[in-house]
Amino acid sequence: MSAPIFSTMGCRLNAYETQAMKDLAGQAGLEGAVVVNTCAVTAEAVRKARQEIRRLRRENPDARVIVTGCAAQTEPETFSAMDEVDAVVGNTEKMAPETWTRLAADFVGETERVQVDDIMSVTETAGHLIDGFGTRSRAYVQVQNGCDHRCTFCIIPYGRGNSRSVPAGVVVDQIKRLVQRGFNEVVLTGVDLTSWGADLPSEPRLGDLVLRILKLVPDLPRLRISSIDSIEVDEALMQAIATEPRLMPHLHLSLQHGDDLILKRMKRRHLSDDAIRFCEEARALRPDMTFGADIIAGFPTETEAHFANALRMVEACDLTWLHVFPYSPRPGTPAARMPQVDGRAIKDRARRLREAGSAAVVRHLEAQAGRPQTVLMESPEMGRTAHFAEVHFAAPQTEGALVSVTPDGHDGRHLSASAAACGPHPARSALAAG
Repeated sequence: MSAPIFSTMGCRLNAYETQAMKDLAGQAGLEGAVVVNTCAVTAEAVRKARQEIRRLRRENPDARVIVTGCAAQTEPETFSAMDEVDAVVGNTEKMAPETWTRLAADFVGETERVQVDDIMSVTETAGHLIDGFGTRSRAYVQVQNGCDHRCTFCIIPYGRGNSRSVPAGVVVDQIKRLVQRGFNEVVLTGVDLTSWGADLPSEPRLGDLVLRILKLVPDLPRLRISSIDSIEVDEALMQAIATEPRLMPHLHLSLQHGDDLILKRMKRRHLSDDAIRFCEEARALRPDMTFGADIIAGFPTETEAHFANALRMVEACDLTWLHVFPYSPRPGTPAARMPQVDGRAIKDRARRLREAGSAAVVRHLEAQAGRPQTVLMESPEMGRTAHFAEVHFAAPQTEGALVSVTPDGHDGRHLSASAAACGPHPARSALAAG
């Protein structure tokens, strides 16, 4: 028998949880299995999950195929009906040691083939299971799971449940261990990161957690925050942006659109002026702040005029890194029942948004070329600046190290640096543990 094969689809949180499942499966002695950790963010994601399951079954005809993740949680019947699937495991169950103990035994009976319970009844997150998911360059620490909001296009709350927070003390202890292992950057992750703390005693905010980490882990060179909801940013986080150089000057915003009517139909909690104001305030506190954003093209009822406002938002907020999602209906969501936009228009609008994003990247790279940068090496040839721009090196560097460099050019997608320009960053150049 062989060790299980894991396939991860979707977000960083899924990647984090796959690492936890690998540990649990190893402890349980699971062998001869394929585990697919699915994503449900779009209908296309579910289609790709089914495609991946069929591919893995063809390549591993004698293995048991176990399907888990958000798509398994929201559509267990879809996957249990597939001939290629032997077991379906929910998002709560996949984090439970006893689940993997049962799966490691001879094949579970037909009554246990689908192990998916009510995710809305879960009150705790499993962030204590592992000391962060990481590469040799950076570690990802889950501090929050689930979402209390109900955007009309989103199925994720039904896959992840309501918002749950990892206590600050647990997070700090994790990060201390990661720093001791040599990691130079930690990324805080979650489904709805800015809701962190609402379910904890005294209801702390994300900014409180950030300031606490930076105070109690002084040897951590770089702290990065993954996607946030700008309307929920608290005063302490703004203080950290203004005063903490170890907090990276790059924020990814869950904006979704730039037209107020579409935002209301999405049931978002902000309007376009709110997003613009946040970006202006953050840049006033930290002039080199850069922003990425999620934007949906072709949301139901979107007209060309609505879409023009989404395009204008890219310029008004001076967004650099765009994640563009062509809208696809998710069964069970209110948006799926709204008047749909023609598929050709959706594809065209997504293309135009991506073109605007590409132009923004070029502007950013032109501004950064020739300026001294501190780069975290993700591989011997490539690293990222504090603003998350890629830098490609002519000569190999130490993977996981922080390197001081002045990029000497760009190709429209990433910065470039000659070997003569670079050297170890004085703050910390230790190898990150793999």
